[in-house]
Amino acid sequence: MERRLAAIVCADVAGYSRMMGSDEAGTHAVFKAHRSAIHPIILNHGGRVVKNTGDGFLLEFPSIVGAAEAAIAMQVLMAERNHHLPADRAMQFRLGIHMGDVIADEDEVFGDDVNIAVRLESVANPGGFAISAKAYSEASKHLTVPLVDGGNHRFKNIKDPVGVWTWTPDGATALAREVKEGSALSQPNRTAIVGVLPFANLSDAQDEYFSDGLTEDLIHALSLQSFYRVLSRNSTFAFKGKNASTRVIAREIDATYLIQGSVRRAGAKIRVTAELIAPETGEQLWTGRYDRDIGDLFAMQDEITTSLSAAIATEIVRAEASAPARPTNDVTAWDRFLKGLSHYYRQTKEDLGTAVALFREAIALDPKLSIAHAYLATIQIQSIQFGWVKGTREMWAEAMSLAETSVRLDPRSSFAFSILSWAHAMEGHDEAAMDAAKRAVALNPYDMGARGVLGICHFVIGEHRQAIELFSMAAQRDNSDPRYQWAALNAFSHYLLRQYDATLSWAREQLYINPNHMQALAISAAALAQMGRTTDASEATGVLMRNYPTLNVDRHLRNFHWKRSEDIAHYRDGLLKAGVPASKLTLVQSDVRRAAES
Repeated sequence: MERRLAAIVCADVAGYSRMMGSDEAGTHAVFKAHRSAIHPIILNHGGRVVKNTGDGFLLEFPSIVGAAEAAIAMQVLMAERNHHLPADRAMQFRLGIHMGDVIADEDEVFGDDVNIAVRLESVANPGGFAISAKAYSEASKHLTVPLVDGGNHRFKNIKDPVGVWTWTPDGATALAREVKEGSALSQPNRTAIVGVLPFANLSDAQDEYFSDGLTEDLIHALSLQSFYRVLSRNSTFAFKGKNASTRVIAREIDATYLIQGSVRRAGAKIRVTAELIAPETGEQLWTGRYDRDIGDLFAMQDEITTSLSAAIATEIVRAEASAPARPTNDVTAWDRFLKGLSHYYRQTKEDLGTAVALFREAIALDPKLSIAHAYLATIQIQSIQFGWVKGTREMWAEAMSLAETSVRLDPRSSFAFSILSWAHAMEGHDEAAMDAAKRAVALNPYDMGARGVLGICHFVIGEHRQAIELFSMAAQRDNSDPRYQWAALNAFSHYLLRQYDATLSWAREQLYINPNHMQALAISAAALAQMGRTTDASEATGVLMRNYPTLNVDRHLRNFHWKRSEDIAHYRDGLLKAGVPASKLTLVQSDVRRAAES
């Protein structure tokens, strides 16, 4: 066990028991959705989740300013999400904030100062927070919102009275949502066929338009993907209202996967449920529930469509990667690609090497298979950045060539343009990278990967706040796609803004997924050094060098193409302070250049 100074935030939901009594499953689903929505805010302010409870959570922050700012941002976001809901369905958090000495045992924290935060939560207004006078005196000069003096309070099992300040937001402006049109033309090499059945309307007949509109929007969103073919509205709406089994429907329309769902409306609230089914086996591959307030109907419908399509598209790719090959016009090439994809999803050095060989076989058998070129380019870049292969000039040139070929073969693929943008960004071609990323987003506004790659373009030219916004959006809606490393990217953007607590939070998130992630290890060491945590930085550098013994700062940074020289200088300074060798001391064969640019 150890003692350390920390800021603690305790949260619960006002009226949670009442809401559970009226709708247990729905209330729990909404609570989880809200908790997921605010998670990037916690990480962006350097915090971590200590524990989740049935109706709340406990957070730890290294800075009281970060804790207070995170609390404000969380409550503003919750006000936006609750704005159009009836009072009995709005879910409002109450937050208690305190700072002091805590006992840390593994991942838990204990002590009187933790208990004070818990007690403060009980006197906070729903939708606001209560902060101790001790914490307020430290944070107040950095806060931009007015707080109210709530006087002294006596709490159970707390010896001395606690001074309390409170804040509740007046409201928040609803987020504007971007809606763009894209092309629905498909690529000829896909084998999976997806049918979206009309979503069932479980409300009054007058709401039929919404369930039909949501189905049509989802068909459109999924058709913008370049991995499978989506059947038209006419193919699936013929089954509306018919009590036919999914297996019968799938055989009649020749669908590999079916998506079905329902829409229920209650006052100003809409609940959408959906499931992805493999009809031949009856296996439910994915299910989701979305509770939203109606508000701006089109914005809400677009938000649900985006969430649905991001989740479903990823699950279809996973299912295809693990499924046996099916007959196609070029079964061998497609089979090689799918087998390569199954290895790619395992995300180990050995599996990525196997995937490279299989993707090359697929391209040799079918040189027009655009998606194989795109994935091979992705692996080339990632393998270099992970420090798993020697990054030669030839490899970078091949990655660029593969990306350009993928775009040429399928100029309507947002994924192909995203990879081209990424390759240009790594080469320092800022304008070309930005142009390709914008093309990707225009082709498929529902592609969170494309949004995140646009963030990479902002990152390399030094626009880190815009990058963080896009990275966080992508992480929130599509954090399971191994093609992108949103947590590591967020860590770098926060580092270059000198927000080191947030850097460590995001790096920790990446290391949960991959404990040997070179970029996350390197940026953690640099951030700890900049914070003056010399011992921790030295330990982090030791882990980094044990995993990548030939790493040195000069080679690591030699071919960085960040636009701002001060960004490179700041990163270099952190690495040197952390004890990463400045240059090679002996003759080694290592070239891990540009590794941290993703």
